[in-house]
Amino acid sequence: MKTWFHSWRAAIRIARRDAWRSKGRSALVLAMIALPILGVSALDLTFRSSELSPAEKADRSIGAADARFQDSGYGGVPIFQDPAGELNTPAKDYGDTAWPSGPTDVTKTFPAGSTVLTDRSGSAKLTTKHGLLVTEVREIKAADPMARGITTLLEGRYPEKNDEVIATSHFLESSGLAVGSTLSARNFDRPYRIVGSYEIPDQLNADQVNALPGAFHAPYAKAVEKAGLQKPDTATTYLVRVAGGFTWNMVKEINTKGVIVTSRAVLIDPPAKSEIPLFQKEGWANFESSTAGNAAELAAVGTVVGLAMLEICLLAGPAFAVGARRSRRQLGLVGANGGARSHIRAIVLSGGLVIGVAAAVTGTVLALILTKALQPFLEETMGQRFGAFDVRPLEILGIALLAVLTGLLAAIVPAITASRQTVLASLTGRRGVRRSSRVLPLIGLAALLIGGAIALFGSIVTQQFIIVAGGSAIAELGVVAMTPALVGLFGRTGRWLPLSPRLALRDAVRNRGRTAPAVAAVLAAVAGTVAVSTYMASEEAQRRAEYTAELPHGTVAAFVNEEGGRDVPAVRDALQRYVPVDVRADVQRVSVGKPGCKPWDTGAGCGRFEIVVPPANECPMYASVPGGGDPAEKFTPEQRRKMLSEDWRCKEGRSNGLYVAEGGLLVGDAALLQVLGLDDPATVKALADGKVVSFNPVNIGKNGTYGIKQVTDLAAADKASENGKPTPGKVSFLPAYQVPGDKPSYGVQALMTPATAKAAGLATVPLGSYASTERLPDTEARQKLDGELTKLGSDVDLRVEEGFVNSYSLILLSLAIFAGLVTVGAAGIATGLAQADAEADLKTLAAVGAPPRVRRTLSGFQCGVVAAMGVLLGSAAGVLPAVGLRLNEERQQFRWHEESMAQGWSTAADAPYVPIVIPWETLAGLLVAVPVGAALLAALVTRSRGALARREAT
Repeated sequence: MKTWFHSWRAAIRIARRDAWRSKGRSALVLAMIALPILGVSALDLTFRSSELSPAEKADRSIGAADARFQDSGYGGVPIFQDPAGELNTPAKDYGDTAWPSGPTDVTKTFPAGSTVLTDRSGSAKLTTKHGLLVTEVREIKAADPMARGITTLLEGRYPEKNDEVIATSHFLESSGLAVGSTLSARNFDRPYRIVGSYEIPDQLNADQVNALPGAFHAPYAKAVEKAGLQKPDTATTYLVRVAGGFTWNMVKEINTKGVIVTSRAVLIDPPAKSEIPLFQKEGWANFESSTAGNAAELAAVGTVVGLAMLEICLLAGPAFAVGARRSRRQLGLVGANGGARSHIRAIVLSGGLVIGVAAAVTGTVLALILTKALQPFLEETMGQRFGAFDVRPLEILGIALLAVLTGLLAAIVPAITASRQTVLASLTGRRGVRRSSRVLPLIGLAALLIGGAIALFGSIVTQQFIIVAGGSAIAELGVVAMTPALVGLFGRTGRWLPLSPRLALRDAVRNRGRTAPAVAAVLAAVAGTVAVSTYMASEEAQRRAEYTAELPHGTVAAFVNEEGGRDVPAVRDALQRYVPVDVRADVQRVSVGKPGCKPWDTGAGCGRFEIVVPPANECPMYASVPGGGDPAEKFTPEQRRKMLSEDWRCKEGRSNGLYVAEGGLLVGDAALLQVLGLDDPATVKALADGKVVSFNPVNIGKNGTYGIKQVTDLAAADKASENGKPTPGKVSFLPAYQVPGDKPSYGVQALMTPATAKAAGLATVPLGSYASTERLPDTEARQKLDGELTKLGSDVDLRVEEGFVNSYSLILLSLAIFAGLVTVGAAGIATGLAQADAEADLKTLAAVGAPPRVRRTLSGFQCGVVAAMGVLLGSAAGVLPAVGLRLNEERQQFRWHEESMAQGWSTAADAPYVPIVIPWETLAGLLVAVPVGAALLAALVTRSRGALARREAT
């Protein structure tokens, strides 16, 4: 008795034999299915291998210790923390009152009998072969067994003496040093010898140097303070080992003393969310991942996978169709010998099954081999080492089953078509009468209308972009379903075409079974490209409109806020040597306190200055309120909107341009006015007369003065600010000149000469330079300038105003190339099928005297017709989702604008501009270049003469 098992076994054997005979076609379909499987499997392997287990995370963060202890910085008050020790906050809600701050003696919280290893980190400017490099210096006894796993020794040994260090391999590469070299730090003449190299498994690109505890930071801090500079900051944590480890209850107990604990036991076995006091506190539960967010991610992944499978099915389906067509005599013999239609469908479906299984095995095996072989490269790219090479059999099997499912789905339509042919038509090779489905176009039209309505609803009514994307996807699938009918409509244009394109179009319309899937594949690829291109072009237009130049075009500026401007002369010299300078303007900044202080530095001996705004010029929404609080709360939302749009004091209070110094106040000469394009004679004369040139009328009093307050007691100033009282300090009033007009000042709010600052008793330090250029520095000059500034070791803020740069141009070009390749590939498949299908027609043309070039011309037009139809339909379908998403963004941005205006936020005073721009260049390339290129390519690879037909026996 024959069962379904025997029939399917026979069908699979026939399909395997046909696949082996048609190696080229089989390899093509196998590659189309296997490549996505290879990519997804490799991505899964890489992600899972890089995703560390809790034990691996603990080894890399706390070594072999049981916990890491860290000061929370809240002055010892009780705190709440998350299990990983990454989030924390005081247990008490302080509201608008002053929050606690200050150090805590962590050593008093260690349990009795603990073993402790100190881990201290800070940064320093270390000497290198090229100059100076800001590097993290870590003091931990790396050779201690408790630190095992935090670092990996690559070469040499761990330090054993106080004058020995080891360095990360990335630091050695960046610095030009090697094991055996010596290094030191700026303002610190003590040399250290590098005795080994290591890496940090989680930070392969880290520049770090490791010394023994107490060997670097303490003597370095003394040397820096001796040089009159601010003492560098360091962070200290403690690795602690104790019998039994640290449970979650022990962690919470230590939290009551203001100490953060990262426990190995808690990392491996975290408590339930209900047992974590931090997540029970208002506002902190949102830091946990939401179910809705995970669902949205899964929906996005499912959509991408579904569209990829659809694309493969549309491309591979015609290949199975031609295989079935070439095997129609064999399928006819099956029917002549009693085979049912189900057997014929099983044979064609078995072809998809065989190819799908082969693609699954090939893609999975290649993914395993390539991921393992490329593991070092992947680790370097990601900047971290893998944990264990993690192979999840169920996930790999699920991905492999996608290949099998894709192969089966691609073979469904050819299987149904082959089973409908009569035995006589299959044996004689006749095509018979082919009718297109009348129901499918109606379904497609309904899907198009419903999907368009959903996308329109999502863009106009709701604020959920997923609704817009879902509706657009449904509409696109509707267009795909309508493709056979649309191909028929294209056929009506053939009456106006010459012979070869008319034959190509007629052949495409008569054989919609192979034409429609290829056109749909091109449609899907082009629609995605057009959608992304339209969205990016619109985004680029919005960013161009919102772009605010920091400097005049072609201007270069460099600033140094460190060490009292010590490196500013070297920066100015580098600008002069490597930049084609036209006019250079050197500037200084006002400094309060010792010279080594940075702006807004709160260290000992440091101060700041403030611009005194006349009370009559203060925006009511930003004026200080006695006793503290938000001054905007006493106004209604409508009053806030009116002030932001009509009150000049609130408009002028908005920050714009480049931040250069506190209050935008610079000390310089008329050369700066020339560089910024503000050098009108009256302004230059006022500056020369010793006046402060102001570009913001808010800062000028009625008597024409400009007030500067020097604040030396920062603690008293902060306390007064919290209570809404005036900041204590010495105030100097200088004569001022308000620059007329509204020309941009590029962040400069006021300018005075060094003589004016000195007369007012204001100390100044070098800040940097502005330079107008004859032309923008080229790439070589930029590299040399960057290299020269890097050698200084200071944090140099270098700005080059190049104008708006479109960062999406390369992406748009890549998308166009990708769509072109898919289009050419799909059209090429359809052309190959057409040539196999139309061999008899070509022989008939040759027999009636058609020249040999007709074969080549017909092939080119067949490819071009498919590409043109797909590109045209895809371009129309791709605009819908982009327009919907932009409309959705417009509603969101206008809603945010209205809410921000009601709250009195000055940054939202300007109405948003959300344009919709069609990328005509990309569309022109797709509509013209791609079909023409596909047609020419098909014509070039097609032979002019076909094989001679053998006379049939009579």
